[in-house]
Amino acid sequence: MSSSVPSPTGSVVLVGVHSGQLPAVVLEAAKLAAALDCPLVCAYANPARFAVQELDDGTVIAEALDPDYMDQQSLSGQAEEFPEQLAGELAEALQLCRVPWRSVLLAGDPARALAHCAETVGASMIVVGTHADTRTPLREILRLSVAAHLTRLASCPILVVPVHRDGTDKGRQ
Repeated sequence: MSSSVPSPTGSVVLVGVHSGQLPAVVLEAAKLAAALDCPLVCAYANPARFAVQELDDGTVIAEALDPDYMDQQSLSGQAEEFPEQLAGELAEALQLCRVPWRSVLLAGDPARALAHCAETVGASMIVVGTHADTRTPLREILRLSVAAHLTRLASCPILVVPVHRDGTDKGRQ
């Protein structure tokens, strides 16, 4: 991960990430950040947790939603860390990019968490990917879509990157 470098424009590009996500989403966000001459913030929202404290960089300290479920962080009293596998996927995808980037860990509903984080970090845009499964019924996509929810919650523009399970770039033909 690159060190945090102040942006000449004073803003950042925020990208919502999750494990197993195709690299096209974060790479498109990195291209946009480079074009805008600003850093990239890669945010993962853990929906199984809720925020109890927010840090200045947008990261949150969180607890499990289910009080009967105790994960390793809860048992050890440590703060939850950014998922190691996801951090590796991001590092691999962004290794050739020249844009400074960092990761932040969020908690709760991904759309709400991303919208709030965008305000906290001063994002000029939020980038998210589409559902990769094209067989999902439209009403389910709209009900579950982080992008659809973000359009009502965020105060900055949202870029939705089309992704496809087979890895092709069908959305750009």
